[in-house]
This record gives sequence, structure tokens and C-alpha cells, in this order.
Amino acid sequence: MIKVENLVKIFNGIKVLEDISVTFEKGKTNLIIGRSGSGKTVLMKCIVGLHEVDEGAVYFNERNFVKMNFSERKEIRREIGMLFQGSALFDSLNVEENVMFPLNMFTRMTLEEKLERTNTCLRRVNLADVNKLYPGELSGGMKKRVAIARAIVENPKYLFCDEPNSGLDLKTALIIDDLISEITHEYNITTVINTHDMNSVMEIGEKVVFIHEGRKGWEGTREEILDAEDENLNDFVFASNLAKKIKSLTSGNS
Repeated sequence: MIKVENLVKIFNGIKVLEDISVTFEKGKTNLIIGRSGSGKTVLMKCIVGLHEVDEGAVYFNERNFVKMNFSERKEIRREIGMLFQGSALFDSLNVEENVMFPLNMFTRMTLEEKLERTNTCLRRVNLADVNKLYPGELSGGMKKRVAIARAIVENPKYLFCDEPNSGLDLKTALIIDDLISEITHEYNITTVINTHDMNSVMEIGEKVVFIHEGRKGWEGTREEILDAEDENLNDFVFASNLAKKIKSLTSGNS
């Protein structure tokens, strides 16, 4: 579980995030949604320590990350897996070396142990027998799956995904969504996903937090979002043709 309490972030005297409080639940896909510039990416970066917060607290299972020193934060970061928007694979490393990179950096495992763990994770994302390929030889969906394998290679307690479907076609995006959801439940991870993709919200949004102009505008489930009375949320949600279609079908069955 991750709990954010009264978080404030200021850039150049302007409050980009104001009094954000939210709990991200263990074993669930927790989605942060909002328009570009709403503050959702800043919120994620504050949670993982890429931005220092100006006020408030961020608790990882009762441990206040904000108050920790460098070495204490390092221990928390070893429990975190990150899936970056552009996959962030090292072009000069092959698939096997990319996935193994965190193990080389943060563990004392033997080479045999690291290879075994790497292959286990690659099989989990349905990428067996691609170990020696380089990122330039992979499709966009394959790159995302390699990045997921790398994100889970250290058995993280927390998984952060920044726009995981960026640049993917709808079919591949749905595959990535399903994979993230499956891994979340299989390993009982606290997963936090930053997205503006309503397809993802309706497919895997077990908990959804809407950020509007630096404030928490709404939170609930994907089932509740269609009946929310927040005007800003509705403007965001029903800009999606998928959400409009689902709303129409829901109304027709009532």
C-alpha cells in the first residue's frame, strides 16, 4: 500500500500540486488519469522521489519516504519497479542484458542465478528465445514487454507505469494492459499507472484517481466513473468514443 497525505509541489512559486491525499491499494491496478498538464506525472515523480515534495508525506507501508535519508530511500527504491513511457531500454544491450541490468546493479546473485531469473521474467511476458536480440530489432509491443520483464526482475512490491500504452496500436495496448493487470494480481503488487487512455481505465482501472489542475478531482472505480457527477471528470471521460459507447450501452440495459 502507498499512502499520499496532503502533498504539495511548487515550481517557481506556483503550486503544481495542492493538498493531494490518496491511497493506492495493494494487489490492485491504481490509475492516475487527467489531461496533459494536470499534474499527474508530477504526482508520480513525487511519489518515487524524482521530485522532492514541498509539503506532505508519502508512505510506503507506513514508512514516510519524504523523511528518509539517501540510504533509507535506496532500500525503498529496491522494492520499486519502473516502466517508463518510452520503455527506456539500453540500445547497446541485448534483451537479456537489459532485463538483467537491475540484478547486476543491486544484487549479489551469481551469473547463473541472474540468467535464471531473467529467463523466468521473459517467459512471464511471453518473450522466450529473444535474449540475444537488440531493442532496434523489436516491435513497440515487444519493447514494452521487455521493459515489463526488467521492471519485475527484482520481485518489486510496487510497480509504477508511466503511460505504458504510449505509441502502441489498440490491440497491442490491450495486451500490455492485460499483462500489467495479470502481474499485479499474480504477485500482489501495488501498481500505479499514469495514463490518459480511457481504454486502459475501462479495462483495468480497479481504482481511478482523477487529477485536475493540480488537485484531486475524483476517485473511485471504473464502474463508478461512468456515473460520476464531477463536471471536469465527465468532460475528460466522455471525450473518449469508447466511454461514450459504454455509457450508451449501459443506459440501454438499465
